[in-house]
Amino acid sequence: MAANMNETAAVPRLQVRGIRKAFGQNVVLKGIDMSVNAGEVVALIGGNGAGKSTLMKIIMGIYETDSGEIRIDGQPVRLGKPSVSLASGIYLVPQEPLLFPNMTVLENILMGFHENENELKKRLARHMEELGFNLNLQRKANTLSIAEQQLVELLRGMMRNARVLILDEPTSALTFGEVQALFRVVRDLKAKGISMIYITHRLNEVFEIATDVAIMRDGLITLEGPVEKFTKEMLIQGLLPKDAQTQQGEDRAYEPVHYDELKPVLQVRGLTGYGFSDVSFDLYPGEILGIAGVVGAGRTELISTIFGRDKTLGGTVTLDGKDITGLPTKRILQEGINFVPEDRHNHGLFKIRSISSNTTSALLGGTEIGRINMNRRRQKQIAQKYVDDFRTKVVSLEDLIGSLSGGNQQKVVIARSLSTNPKVVILDEPTRGIDAAARSDVYGIIRQLKDAGVAVLMVSSDIEEVVELADRAITVFQGRINGEFSREEITQDVLTSASFGIGHERTV
Repeated sequence: MAANMNETAAVPRLQVRGIRKAFGQNVVLKGIDMSVNAGEVVALIGGNGAGKSTLMKIIMGIYETDSGEIRIDGQPVRLGKPSVSLASGIYLVPQEPLLFPNMTVLENILMGFHENENELKKRLARHMEELGFNLNLQRKANTLSIAEQQLVELLRGMMRNARVLILDEPTSALTFGEVQALFRVVRDLKAKGISMIYITHRLNEVFEIATDVAIMRDGLITLEGPVEKFTKEMLIQGLLPKDAQTQQGEDRAYEPVHYDELKPVLQVRGLTGYGFSDVSFDLYPGEILGIAGVVGAGRTELISTIFGRDKTLGGTVTLDGKDITGLPTKRILQEGINFVPEDRHNHGLFKIRSISSNTTSALLGGTEIGRINMNRRRQKQIAQKYVDDFRTKVVSLEDLIGSLSGGNQQKVVIARSLSTNPKVVILDEPTRGIDAAARSDVYGIIRQLKDAGVAVLMVSSDIEEVVELADRAITVFQGRINGEFSREEITQDVLTSASFGIGHERTV
């Protein structure tokens, strides 16, 4: 492999020149030039709607380019079908898993292979051991969490021995241990001469795993080069739109919560459900309470039960002194709790409805929008407010929600939850798949909720996010709260250790 790398060092493994793509009047790619050499990891970062996904779909053969050229090992190729890209040694591991829900994990991974099944299973076992993954291969895909689905997609790509591997937000739903295992595999593949395009919104990952970095903005690559030539601050400035540049770096004074002057708005006592047990905590008006823990610890099950989606097996939930334990979700919404789900595609979007309709759908049945005959003018006013506040990139409010990039879709989901003016907002991974500039906007909205006296319960796998936003934090380990930390005590080391059940924990 090393000899092969030397022979091809002067010729990029993958090269795109002058790639242009438009959908009707919307020009998405405006002349992209990019190359990846053997053994390179190019981190591709950019705002929502910058064109990253479109470029990757062209490389993967899902879309055809309007103009431009693609070369593999110096030879021009026409990648008009996914089968051609696969045959050319290109594999895309998507951010949103694309599994057949009624098939097993094993069937999903081995689909399309014509080799001996026993040999395939041995190879798969080696890859799983390398990654430290422990998946039951006979489970149906529809029983998997998002993190587990992501692992299956990653294994699909590894099984195909791609020479060009595209990783689209591969760590967005992985635990710390899984991320480190993935990085070990990426380094191993890099040493073997595999070329990788690594799409991420987590800038720390750029400096940990990439050899080169490229920034996309408005359909162009505006900045690129070896990663050692950049700092995190330079990348953030390169990502932000021009009208946001002056806002970057402004300090915002932290407004502490005066707990002795407040009564809890939400009280959870001894709550038990599927995946967690005996959970107790208080949530105060104007407080951001972060919930940290590894994937599978029971965090999502906990908040889903509070919101009435899952059955309560024991304990109580009280909102403003009223017992809401076990109420259906519709009633809990009416009482004043709203929810931003982690999985926007399955639980957060009406896919064949407009951006405007998705933003205001939680208001149906109320006085502001109407039950059946919606007040269209008011609907558009509300939707436009959140488009402006979140800097959501849209052409028209009447476009289908599916026309937006993943991050912009997430902004609409968050906007819908905030449109009901709730007493409590539950956020499950609120910035998953959102770029640096948009993340800053979402943080601003969350802080506005705090300033307005709304209580925020925030589950996040991004420890930095909890450190930056939370007034208090609790950690969940194996279905139980094992730590509670004040603002002054919240650090990455403390939360990470407690999340894994080691050190720093305290009895709550």
